Amino acid sequence: MKASNMVAMILAGGRGSRLHALTDTVAKPAVHFGGKYRIIDFPLSNCANSNINVVGVLTQYESVLLNAYASQGQRWGLDTFDSGVYVLPPREKAEADLNVYEGTADAITQNIDFLDRHNPEYVLILSGDHIYKMNYEMMLEEHVKNRADATIAVLEVPMEEASRFGIMNTDSEGRIVEFEEKPEQPKSNLASMGIYIFNWKQLRKMLTDDATDKDSVHDFGKNIIPKMLEEHKRLYAYTFGGYWKDVGTIDSLWESNMDLLYHPDKINLNDPNWKIYSEDSTSLPHYIGETGTVVHSYINQGCEIHGCVERSVLSLGCVIGEGAIVRDSVLLPGVIVEPGAILDRVIVKEDVIIGQNAVVGSKDSKEIELISENVIASKGGKA
Repeated sequence: MKASNMVAMILAGGRGSRLHALTDTVAKPAVHFGGKYRIIDFPLSNCANSNINVVGVLTQYESVLLNAYASQGQRWGLDTFDSGVYVLPPREKAEADLNVYEGTADAITQNIDFLDRHNPEYVLILSGDHIYKMNYEMMLEEHVKNRADATIAVLEVPMEEASRFGIMNTDSEGRIVEFEEKPEQPKSNLASMGIYIFNWKQLRKMLTDDATDKDSVHDFGKNIIPKMLEEHKRLYAYTFGGYWKDVGTIDSLWESNMDLLYHPDKINLNDPNWKIYSEDSTSLPHYIGETGTVVHSYINQGCEIHGCVERSVLSLGCVIGEGAIVRDSVLLPGVIVEPGAILDRVIVKEDVIIGQNAVVGSKDSKEIELISENVIASKGGKA
């Protein structure tokens, strides 16, 4: 089943407040990841690799950078005469003032005209802030085979963690019979990934009905999915067996970066059969100086290493001074670590300067520390 008759809609308007200062001025999907990428590169690359030609990116919070970035469809090969990436922020319409997206379903409702213009048979709803590689064509094949009204991607999670997720309970054939939002006593471990395929004509009617429901919060998980179950629609679970990470906290963002080093079999970014596309920098190659050492790390273009980097991910243009040590850390673009400084288990925000001989983070800390402002060592030497 080819996905050319399916339009993808990526919900990319989230603030990501649990990432703290990383999302003060940019939306969560625009946050840097893996030294080279932004989070939104993953769903966009999945769409391109799955032969989806039309992708709408629905933005809202701090959207200037994200709008400019996502509109460059050529990065993902989505710039031909019959394909494209369309940035869809909230807009003022003749019958109403400017309305923000009030929920996941409302975001799609406000763009019904965009979908009608492309007249798809199926609509794929995605989140713009997860790290994973997935073939949506395979999910569509299951959707068609099951004659489903909706198919929801699920991930098997440890039973002891199931109460943290929206759980889909299914029968022996994979048909969803019940949806429970963060149940205290979960009946299964099939957690919703927030990835849906709908038949467009049917979804369109449900969205227009939901828009007039004053009691609705206009959300897929809270309104649309329960309503479809109530009406006995054919909903099926599609079990995904690959790597998937919601990088919604500082700790989870750090963990997913470290997974690139320690679990490349699960999230292999070097796979030529499923590339993750991104902005191609014109910076100089990275440089390791005479006193520099690098052990088991990702080092991006433009980096200069004169100190020691161990088990870390360095983004574009980072500089590590002589005698400095960076361990188990993630450095976003433009970070400067001056001579003698020591970093352990931290994420450092873009363009931050870690002063000479400063010490930040700790190898014994259970939580990852976010460094979002310049650090200056104390007069005695170490910070």
